[in-house]
Amino acid sequence: MIKKFIITGMLCLIITSINAQRRTLSLNLQPKEDTTVSPIVKEKVEEYAVKINEIIQEEKKLMEAELSVLQAKNLDKSEFSKQKAQIADAYSQKIDARIAGLGFDLDQMIQKQVRYSLLNSDVSSNEELKEKLLKKFQPKKSFDGYISYGIMTLTNDKPDNDLDKNLGYANNFEFGLKFNYQFSRTSPWGLISGLGFSWRTVRTDNNLVFAKQNENVFLAKYEGSLDKAKLRTGYLMVPFGFQYNFSKLQNAGMDVQYRPYSDGLRMSANVYGGIKMSTNNIVKGDNQSFRDRSNYQVNPFVYGAQVTVSYDNISLFVKKDFSNFFKDSYFENDKALVFGIALGW
Repeated sequence: MIKKFIITGMLCLIITSINAQRRTLSLNLQPKEDTTVSPIVKEKVEEYAVKINEIIQEEKKLMEAELSVLQAKNLDKSEFSKQKAQIADAYSQKIDARIAGLGFDLDQMIQKQVRYSLLNSDVSSNEELKEKLLKKFQPKKSFDGYISYGIMTLTNDKPDNDLDKNLGYANNFEFGLKFNYQFSRTSPWGLISGLGFSWRTVRTDNNLVFAKQNENVFLAKYEGSLDKAKLRTGYLMVPFGFQYNFSKLQNAGMDVQYRPYSDGLRMSANVYGGIKMSTNNIVKGDNQSFRDRSNYQVNPFVYGAQVTVSYDNISLFVKKDFSNFFKDSYFENDKALVFGIALGW
């Protein structure tokens, strides 16, 4: 069962990533003439180029006719070259003057291209430009995929129990979707929530394995050489909290300001709650190997708090369970503490 949830979750992340890329492709990788150059700028430049070419061809014919007359005079080579250069220079100046007379406004074309590059759309007025900017730089509202990995330990404010004394390496792997909601275009604050799958693994040391008898769970000595012993539990997790972005206000023009919400340095704090999906006791050795998905008294519900520091797409976090890892009196008062790194959080 746990594998089905993991595979389903990973497929959801992949599909989300593909859909995001497709949206990016549909928005940013349109035909080259529609994105690299503004259609208006392209039309004006092509029109300008055609007129320049007409001027050059007209003056070229006149110059060739004049050079033919010059060549018919049978001048010596040095004199011919001198007069030919004078004629070419005169026509060059004439061409420059006619091109200047076309009145092509380069600054205006540059402004149009800048606007198009910014908004991927031609605008004809300041009001339309401002409307486009307000639409482009809206407050952040999105679902983004994330994945995280953390080193886990079990804290206990009482004397160590058997598990504390024989705990090996433990970890927490998690993936899911994070919901971002920026309160306003310029606000550094936002709400975060989402849905994730947490995969927690506890490994025992000293040749001990998790065992049970009449629903009682304890650590037992493995008779033989033990290769692997771990208790893996999957939880469906829901976080809820707030994020603060330290980035400065950006000016998009036309008095439109915005603050990046998912870029730069950020800090977030959230609580979380989860419900157990399945547990798997995995033992592998030379004596016997098995996988047991029955009840090992792992807490069916978890809750706690998390603090995260992020920069762009990379995050470092600390999360602490307020609930016991095992329910009732089994390995009493052990609570998970996780230090880890995340992508996309």
